[in-house]
Order: sequence, then C-alpha cells, then structure tokens
Amino acid sequence: MIYNLYIFDRLGTCLFYQDWNRKKSTGLSKSEEFKLVYGMVHSLKSFVTRLAPVKCDDTCVTYRTNSYKLHLYETPSGYKFILNTDLSATNVRDLLLDLYRQIFVEYVIKNPEHILGQPIESELFKERLDSYIRSSPIFSTTIAA
Repeated sequence: MIYNLYIFDRLGTCLFYQDWNRKKSTGLSKSEEFKLVYGMVHSLKSFVTRLAPVKCDDTCVTYRTNSYKLHLYETPSGYKFILNTDLSATNVRDLLLDLYRQIFVEYVIKNPEHILGQPIESELFKERLDSYIRSSPIFSTTIAA
C-alpha cells in the first residue's frame, strides 16, 4: 500500500507532496513536516553511508520500521523522491525510477512554464502521477492477516 510521496530539490525544498492511503496525521504543519522528513532522510543517509562496511549505491535506498517502509530515490541532479509504503511493498525502486523518468521529467523538467526550485503546480503532472500511482500493483495491497 502506498501512503504518500514527497519530492524535494537538492536544497531541501519540498516541491510536491501527495498522500493516498495515509491514515495518521503528524499534528505538524506541512512546512514543519517537510523539514522533519528532509532532515531525517539527510541524517539517515549520512549515517548509513559512513557506517557501511563497503561502498554502496545510495541513489535508491529503503529504510524499514516496524510499521512502514520509507523508500528514497535520489537523482544525479539532487532531486529526492520519498515514498512511504506498507511493509509488503516490493519493486518500489522500479516504481520510483519510472515515476522520475516517465512522469517527473516529462511533465516537470520539460515543462517550459515550470520554474526550477518552485513548487510543482502542473495539473497535468498531478493527474499523470495520480493515475500512475493508482495503477501500481502496490497501491492498495496490504499484508494478509
């Protein structure tokens, strides 16, 4: 099951946020939540990179808790795509790579009206993203009880 998606630029600005199956609110303002998420991911990535016994590919990583998974894909240009899912989600790396290539690049990067570093306002991007996420096999799957 997909809970939510954050897209950050290389400076830590949240350019886009969408939730689908999120059941719980943080109780924080969106601005505070975005800062908290970006800071946590930045710290975790730094921590894991420093402690890793071997050099690893850190462009796409997953952090697992006892109740959800946080998946991070970082592009060469520094955009960070953070997708939260339930524990049963698989093949999220492919989903994030395709989301970046097929949706983000096509409807944001190639959009002459979009100003880099500004929130994503394109309705076409939002529609295509929503359709893409909802059509994913992991969109509404849950762990069998």
